Amino acid sequence: MSVEVVVEAPGTHRLAPHTPRPPGPGEALVAVHAAGICGSDRELYRGNRPAPYVRYPVVPGHEWSGTVREVGAGVPEGLVGRKVVGEGFRNCQVCARCHAGETTLCEAGYEETGFTHPGAMAPTLTLPARLLHPLPDDADLTAAALLEPAACVAAAALLADARPGERVAVVGTGTLGMLAVRFLAAVSPAELLVVGLDREREALAAEFGATGFAVSGPGLPGGYDVVIEAAGSAEAAVTAAALLRRGGRLVLTGIPAPGAAGLDPADLVLRRLEVRTVFGAPPAAWAHAVRLLGAGLLDPLPLVSHRLPLTEFGRAVEEKGPGKVLLLP
Repeated sequence: MSVEVVVEAPGTHRLAPHTPRPPGPGEALVAVHAAGICGSDRELYRGNRPAPYVRYPVVPGHEWSGTVREVGAGVPEGLVGRKVVGEGFRNCQVCARCHAGETTLCEAGYEETGFTHPGAMAPTLTLPARLLHPLPDDADLTAAALLEPAACVAAAALLADARPGERVAVVGTGTLGMLAVRFLAAVSPAELLVVGLDREREALAAEFGATGFAVSGPGLPGGYDVVIEAAGSAEAAVTAAALLRRGGRLVLTGIPAPGAAGLDPADLVLRRLEVRTVFGAPPAAWAHAVRLLGAGLLDPLPLVSHRLPLTEFGRAVEEKGPGKVLLLP
């Protein structure tokens, strides 16, 4: 019997029988190859995710890869058999923000696969076909399961607008941080510094393209043109801002805990720092990440630390460490 993971309420989950939902008009049914666990899934499980951004009970899983098995009316039959990944945000397509391509800011309200709609921690996932991004036929579906965080980092990289020869830096050495290193390395910077809490991932950072590594604390260098913060803490944001030259560009990808002391508005103004933020990944960022994977410029496989069966969700969601945990239905 095939099963799916259902989080009934914070701290409570069960394995339930899975019945594929046939695709309706405009939908596709995907056989899931792998589903990743990230900090948002742990927030969902522990009950730390803000109420408007989760709906219990729910099948989690917003990072995934798979193969299209069936399509509904109005969807090209040629999609059947294709390897795919898919956007999570269920945007309305008609509001001003959607028309501007800012689908993660849809004015119809927040809806997302794995949080308010059934996710990919199941053998199959049925979703609007318009959210799918087909992959090359020879794509590694295990690597592709990391394209959702890669798309979020792609959004940050596009906002950062780093140019060849600039001095750039990344604060954070988790999955997002390492992916940010790879995206920035692709633009040929003069210098690419990575800042972490310790040196555990120094060698991996170098493998992904970093030219230098530093441990967070007093004495960090400054004068960088672009810094991407990928650690998700207020302290990381402060560190990232301190690395910048006057007039530099800061991109924040994390969501610090409420009430945490963070960036100083006076410092932002006096140094005329340009601050940009990421919330999810719009279609253009997804397309950018898929292109890099297809071109062989992005290989996330070294970031995968665990590959576990779906039935071990309870262990997977409690795993510590910077590596990516994948569940394989």
